[in-house]
Amino acid sequence: MRILVPGATGMVGGHVVEQALGRGHEVVAIARNPATLAIEHPRLTKTQGDILDAASVEPLLAGVDAVVSTVGIGTSKQPTALYSEGTRNLLAGMDKHGVERIVVISSEVAEHWAHQGLFKLWVVLPLLQKFIGATYDDMRRMDIALWESDAQWSAIRAPRIRPAAAKGRYRLDTDKPIPRGWMITAPDMATALLDIAERDDLGRKHVYVAN
Repeated sequence: MRILVPGATGMVGGHVVEQALGRGHEVVAIARNPATLAIEHPRLTKTQGDILDAASVEPLLAGVDAVVSTVGIGTSKQPTALYSEGTRNLLAGMDKHGVERIVVISSEVAEHWAHQGLFKLWVVLPLLQKFIGATYDDMRRMDIALWESDAQWSAIRAPRIRPAAAKGRYRLDTDKPIPRGWMITAPDMATALLDIAERDDLGRKHVYVAN
């Protein structure tokens, strides 16, 4: 496939680029400063772009087979539209160029909490929502943008993503949060993103992953 990777210089994005190339895919890596992406490869195209700028993103979707979005703002407390408006811009460009597949990173906190265990339900999730809720609020708006689109999207309800060495395995569930699924390493998250993008049975679904 030819894969567009917004957020390619981030903690997960760099691993997605490297692993996608290792699988034989072509990669178009988008970043505000693509020069910081140290990877060089004949099947890699680096380009400057911002998914909040629809006009700069739309041409990059020509000839693309799938989008694997790794953009994020970490634990910012400030209101954001990066997830919702950025994803809307990607979806609009995808629609124009006939691209159907997109995989994005969301969070367990952004989902319906009734699916969670008691400790997360009463302690962990309320604390995260209280202190960095602006991020999760925008992820919920991103969910709406995905549902309103015609795209074959998959949104990963991720736990904490750690900048640690890969464990080489992860768990996946399409129905409910994963028991004791507290974290996933950045390289394993990248593997999950690509595995999900390559599958044709996870369109228009939320997916849970964890180590």
